[in-house]
Amino acid sequence: MLRLAFKTLPGLALIAAGAVHAGADRLVVAPGGYTPMKPTPGKGMPVDGGLTFQTQYSPTGLEALWMHDNIVMTVLIAVTLFVLALLIWVMVRYNSRANPVPSKTSHNTLLEVVWTGIPVLILLVVFVPSMKLLAHQFKTPPKDALTIKAIGNQWYWTYAYPDNGEFEVTSNMLSHEEAIKRGEPPQLAADNRMVVPVGEPIRLQTTGADVIHSFAVPSLWFKLDAVPGRINEKVLFVKEPGVYYGQCSELCGARHGYMPIVVEALPRPQYNAWVMTHAGAKIDGAPDAPAPAAAAAAPAAEAASGTEVAAAASSGE
Repeated sequence: MLRLAFKTLPGLALIAAGAVHAGADRLVVAPGGYTPMKPTPGKGMPVDGGLTFQTQYSPTGLEALWMHDNIVMTVLIAVTLFVLALLIWVMVRYNSRANPVPSKTSHNTLLEVVWTGIPVLILLVVFVPSMKLLAHQFKTPPKDALTIKAIGNQWYWTYAYPDNGEFEVTSNMLSHEEAIKRGEPPQLAADNRMVVPVGEPIRLQTTGADVIHSFAVPSLWFKLDAVPGRINEKVLFVKEPGVYYGQCSELCGARHGYMPIVVEALPRPQYNAWVMTHAGAKIDGAPDAPAPAAAAAAPAAEAASGTEVAAAASSGE
């Protein structure tokens, strides 16, 4: 029970530990450059014969899965069995053969109080953890969180990195043959992934360029609409490295089913190495380099100041 109860926490310990680790490695660039991570079969993707949610790799996902398995399903099964038992009892006890003279009782105060009070209590049992989960899912990201912007287009995704030099990555679905060649699931693989650092909160913003789209990754318990003309925002936290697949979850036109989402979560040094493969990129949090004109002007000013001091000394001032 303690282990299950721990899973109901909002993942604050995971986030805090990840933030400390990310702070230590924030500016480190892994040597050797960037190599795309190979997906792990069955991780972050649908599986054959799957019956329930995908395995979760985010704190809110773990909390939501625990709530579903241990609260919602428990209540659902208990209510279903109770109603089934009542139906069987009524059919056996009150059929025309067993009960030829039916009762004409029209009101039963105790029964009416019970069948009103018990559903209210059941709703309260589900309501409290549901509101906690909702609050955790929409918690405000930290001020220093990395910002990534997902833009839905008909029919592909664009990922913008304003904190890393404002470069953009366009992501289109791979053909069936190319996906198989790369060892990725067909219709879920993309030519360019949304790469994120693992173990730290990310401010993920969504918007639409044309119609309403929806950015959804089931194994990260993340779903956020991309609406033209507005910015939606939510925290994305991936607790371990991997490749995680999703799809647009809002009917957005003829090729709605052909704009997959691929999130590649890397340790901070490897993420920084990926960032530096793009023109004009920079590592978020790194101090900005001085402008070339300012850098050239500083030595010139120092030289001029030195000349003035020498001239003053020679004139006896």
